[in-house]
Amino acid sequence: MLTGESLKNWGAVAVLAVTAFGAPVVAQEAEAPVDEAALLAEMQAQEAEYYAKIGAMWEALDKRQGTVALGNDLATLDVPDDYIFLNSDDASTVLVDIWGNPPGSPVLGMLFPKRYTALDDDSWAVTIEFVADGYISDDDAADIDYDKMLKTMKKDVSRESNSREEAGYGSIELLGWAEPPRYDPTTHKLYWAKEFRFNDSDWTTLNYDIRALGRKGYLSMTFIANGDQLAEVNASRETVLDMVAFNEGNRYTDFDPQYDKVAAYGLGALVAGKVAAKAGLFAGLLIFLKKFGVIAILALGALGRWFMGLFGRGKSSDA
Repeated sequence: MLTGESLKNWGAVAVLAVTAFGAPVVAQEAEAPVDEAALLAEMQAQEAEYYAKIGAMWEALDKRQGTVALGNDLATLDVPDDYIFLNSDDASTVLVDIWGNPPGSPVLGMLFPKRYTALDDDSWAVTIEFVADGYISDDDAADIDYDKMLKTMKKDVSRESNSREEAGYGSIELLGWAEPPRYDPTTHKLYWAKEFRFNDSDWTTLNYDIRALGRKGYLSMTFIANGDQLAEVNASRETVLDMVAFNEGNRYTDFDPQYDKVAAYGLGALVAGKVAAKAGLFAGLLIFLKKFGVIAILALGALGRWFMGLFGRGKSSDA
């Protein structure tokens, strides 16, 4: 719950939320300072209204367990009792209506640990998508130098960050592997985690990915979590990995080189993100950021008046 002591901290949160959404913050002037007590009361009312609204949305979702079909006979998800699965429409409700993301390409579904809701600050989730780029050869699995790859990725992110800052947006820094890439040639599943920092903040963002390779493409499973939740996500990784399996006819071993399309890249490019152009390099990260920025966004109207009061103090109405 918002308090008077936390009011000024909302300014920094709102600035971060705005830059995460891709809009520079511009200071404006006002005729007179805003009554901070009234502003706090307004923000608390907005907060209460917001939580009531999204709480009702969450309760109305169809939370599934057990055997779940993915796609058109593509794969099967075996959801244990301590997890819930949301279908594509309900996942969209969480991502767009509850967490505040703009509408985008639909996901196949979403996994949540049962102990969390989408409203909990310490919650995490896993989005599930299918990318039909064709069969990805794993012939290069043993030859990939992931340390060398990381150096190249850091340079790519640095260039992206410079371009964003020149345009008036926030900075992005790739800190390194939170979990180095690992590939299991038996299950044909790959996982890795990257740690990012946005806008030189004290907190970091965890981007943890699982890829399950199939005959005609791969299932992309992305953890949406905070940087300090690595141990919790790692402890859950094997459970999530074991949940999903391609159905007969779509398995990696069902590949027929005479008829099936082969992807134009291998495992290395999959990890490096060179094939993420359709979704955007930082698409998964922005989902996480907006999860924590949505409440601040609701209060931006009130905070804007507060900012203008701060910048306008001591100035006449003609200034």
